Amino acid sequence: MADATDYPVTLTNCGVELTVESAPERTVTVGQSATEILYSLGLADRVNGTSVWFNPVLLPFTEINEEIDRIADDDPSFEAVVNKRPDLVAVQYEWHVGPTGSVASRDQFHELGINTYIMPADCDTKDNSTGGDGTRTAAFSTNAIYKGITELADIYNVQDAGEALVADLNAREKSAIELAGSLDLPNDLSAVFWFSSTELGVNPFVAGQLGAPGYMMDKLGIRNVIESAEEWPTIGWESIARANPDVIVIASMDRRRFPADDIDAKRAFLNSDPVAREMTAVKNNRIVVMDAHAMSATMRSIYGLETLADALSTMTFNQ
Repeated sequence: MADATDYPVTLTNCGVELTVESAPERTVTVGQSATEILYSLGLADRVNGTSVWFNPVLLPFTEINEEIDRIADDDPSFEAVVNKRPDLVAVQYEWHVGPTGSVASRDQFHELGINTYIMPADCDTKDNSTGGDGTRTAAFSTNAIYKGITELADIYNVQDAGEALVADLNAREKSAIELAGSLDLPNDLSAVFWFSSTELGVNPFVAGQLGAPGYMMDKLGIRNVIESAEEWPTIGWESIARANPDVIVIASMDRRRFPADDIDAKRAFLNSDPVAREMTAVKNNRIVVMDAHAMSATMRSIYGLETLADALSTMTFNQ
């Protein structure tokens, strides 16, 4: 059994030192990743508001989630968060709550005596000063996910739950890698991850080398045809078609900010566009559907690793 938290807890989170005097009783989450980690730690009763959702909540938490106020599907207002009177705001993306946060800066919350915690996966090995999705300075590692789980478990004094969650995710990660290693895959298997597009037919947002999709491809022995270090660069379909990936992974999400957020619209485009439909992956239906949330640096990235490994096990590459 892990040692209990010795309050106050002081830690440096995404470059900001914060001190937690006692386990938070009221939490607002800005980002699905923070929400699902708190639920997974058995802390749903400490969450009194959520926001920023891409996919339905993980199945074990469907009923729990329905009882908790969703203050916004996308970005909440600063006032909506503050009105919930949280002790802590748990954040997935620094661009929501950071130096130029779309919701607020950390200082704005701290001036009101509200602590903020940003998931380390969005700032460790990442430069968010460029705005938007930021740029990775080194490859994403699931160690950043485990760090976030462990730190939150310490903040809320639920260390045993944190250790159990990390152990489960570690086991799932190992199993997916072993499955892919047992398959007879091409030596130069390649892929592209398509998140969305502002309009169908324009340059899509695709995964760069160093984010969560890059981690998945690296662990499963797949070459990313996109060479950028940006998190989600926009690359032309002509360039992607010339690279001719063996597999295309497309994001499924509830969000409808852009036309290509719709999974059916993505499929229809790939099969009808005169450039895209000529790619080997499209002709041979080697298209994998993955939760959009798994394509971000989150706990679900490990579930995405499983999704991709399972899909590879059903494919043939002799065509």
